[in-house]
Amino acid sequence: MKPKKKPASQNQWLSKLPNFSRNYKKLFSYRFYLSLLFDTKYLILMALALLIAEVFVNIFIIKWIKYTEIDWIAYMQEVEGVINGTMDYSQLRGDTGPLVYPAGFVYIFTLFYHLTDHGKDINFAQHIFAGLYILTLILVFQLYVKSKKVPPYVLIITCCTSYRIHSIYVLRMFNDPVAMILLYLSLNLFLNNRWSLGSSIYSMAVSIKMNILLFSPVLLLAYWTCLGFIGTLKQLAICAGIQLFLGAPFLLTNPIAYLKGSFDLGRVFLYEWTVNWRFLPEEIFVSKYFHISLLAVHLILLAIFYSSWKVYFTSYARLKYMETRIQPELKKHKKSLDMSTASNLFLTPMFTANFIGVACSRSLHYQFYVWYYHSLPYLLWSTKFPDKYRIMLLGVIELCWNTFPSTMLSSAALHVCHIAILYGLYQNRHVKQNAA
Repeated sequence: MKPKKKPASQNQWLSKLPNFSRNYKKLFSYRFYLSLLFDTKYLILMALALLIAEVFVNIFIIKWIKYTEIDWIAYMQEVEGVINGTMDYSQLRGDTGPLVYPAGFVYIFTLFYHLTDHGKDINFAQHIFAGLYILTLILVFQLYVKSKKVPPYVLIITCCTSYRIHSIYVLRMFNDPVAMILLYLSLNLFLNNRWSLGSSIYSMAVSIKMNILLFSPVLLLAYWTCLGFIGTLKQLAICAGIQLFLGAPFLLTNPIAYLKGSFDLGRVFLYEWTVNWRFLPEEIFVSKYFHISLLAVHLILLAIFYSSWKVYFTSYARLKYMETRIQPELKKHKKSLDMSTASNLFLTPMFTANFIGVACSRSLHYQFYVWYYHSLPYLLWSTKFPDKYRIMLLGVIELCWNTFPSTMLSSAALHVCHIAILYGLYQNRHVKQNAA
């Protein structure tokens, strides 16, 4: 008897099933595992795996590593003054001194104050910051997936292995990570052509900590190049409007105290906490002439990179214009346009400008590491250095930031690494624009 013939529809369905024998061979293939580590198309898989691992790592840290009090109680004391009705910044203080952060900080940490039983529930506060750490990685990984700048293995050895970064989040609970989360969110929005929303989030990041202004020179150039004069005015109005809205209660009470307290560009840092200038005598460190010299170097470096950044953004604007014209047609055919080149043209100036600002900072404290840590792999893979030197530089930088207290050697080594990265970026600054 002849076997029954399967219906055509069933045969069709069976034909769509995966070839299990072939997939099993691929799964246990040596080349497949190498691809997971080195092929940028697997970045998203590596990112997902690392996010899952980081959940358990952060839980372990909270449970087994002792919390260290530095600024959390002071933060709670500062916002408690606002909760009690004090809107004069000159009257708001904590154990570590006066309130020196803008209004956004007050609102965010007032929320934390209420969520953590007036700041007393440290364990719950740590879990909040563990969530913020995961959110940071999600936003950073999105940038890396969009840009395809680094191979997947780099995410393992750099973005998730730093003791200092974990400490800044879940063992110290500084405000710097909150500002950086909003910064990375704004960069994702800019890449998605959500300029107005991105500007709003960027301005909110500035309202938490002033270091976000290090991105502002190159963001202004991006506005001007991509959006034109009217578009730039609109985005600047959004940024200014957010600052005025958030700061209104304090500006109406004592505007001078608010501006001087939260945006004090002349603040002198304590020598005992410096990570980057330990090799200098203290009298030079606190000298206003030294600070002016650093500012001059900062401006000179921005000027050196200006012309290449302008070409980057011009090319970026053209590619994004092409995307808006071509993408709808590609969607009809279930295809997509690879926009990694455009992402790199936007992110390279952004991260480089911030790095220049960090390298020229009058003082770096340990929590400031988060200002540029997640962008370091991107910057190093934007140079022509061989991978072994890139990894070595990352390792030395991590070692410098984990030397406590800092030494003459560790602070000098940090500057050597910064200068090497700046040289690599300068050397390679025309590569992308020629490709574009």
